[in-house]
Amino acid sequence: MNGGYESLVWIRDNDGKEFVCSLEDVRNPNELTAEERARCMDVNLLIGTERW
Repeated sequence: MNGGYESLVWIRDNDGKEFVCSLEDVRNPNELTAEERARCMDVNLLIGTERW
């Protein structure tokens, strides 16, 4: 991911998992493809819980 905080988008999927992605890597934040999701960071793994 390049750029600062303002170049990131935070996305929650239908299962409640949160991802942080570069705006450059996501076409539609409401529907992440598997390819787009692979380029994102799973926030739940970073934080360690489903809700923080």
